[in-house]
Amino acid sequence: MNSNCHDHLFGTHKACIQLVPIFNHLEDEQMDEIMQTTQSVSFKKGSMVYRAEEESDTLYIVNKGRIRIYRLAESGKEQVVRILEPGDFTGEMALFSPENTKHESYAEAMVDTKICQIRRSDLQEYLLKYPSISLKILNELSQRLEKSEEQTTRFATEKVETRLALFLAECLDSETNTTEFVLPMTKKDLASYLGTTPETISRKLSDLEDSGLIKQKPKKKIQVLNLDGLLLV
Repeated sequence: MNSNCHDHLFGTHKACIQLVPIFNHLEDEQMDEIMQTTQSVSFKKGSMVYRAEEESDTLYIVNKGRIRIYRLAESGKEQVVRILEPGDFTGEMALFSPENTKHESYAEAMVDTKICQIRRSDLQEYLLKYPSISLKILNELSQRLEKSEEQTTRFATEKVETRLALFLAECLDSETNTTEFVLPMTKKDLASYLGTTPETISRKLSDLEDSGLIKQKPKKKIQVLNLDGLLLV
């Protein structure tokens, strides 16, 4: 491999590692060590990163693009679990489970996506060497569990428009105080995530717009006009 190609790959891996909260607290030398075992892989829109029942032995970190994680019910209906953006990761259960563990969900590239992969055997060495990584992963898993329990509670106790309103409010970037964002998924996926139908999502978005709480714009953009009102739906 020529030096330019090597530098490009090294830079890609470093960018990927620096994105991830479980690694970005490490010293430069420690990150460099992890980068040596990182592989960059590209996936076209609609292609599968992994499928349920395939062996789970890799940590996948989104460098660029977006991935949807979903499960299939016995009826064949998809249930979207979460959407991964750059810096997010999946496959972490392989780190703590016995060998020959299988994926329980599907991971699909929603757009052209670039992923950094680290094999279980390599990452487990780093977990032993740098315990702070383990603590960061446990913190992330704890947050996911809390979000999953919150989602389950919403399904059981809140009406669809409330679930949708809270989802829209959570899409706002609190750090930039912006009132506009792009829906991170299609209405079909959003319906699956919120436990309803695409038709209901379209109708409820229109209701929220008619109430003066949001404004729907082209290319899936949503502007929140009244956040306090949205949180009271």
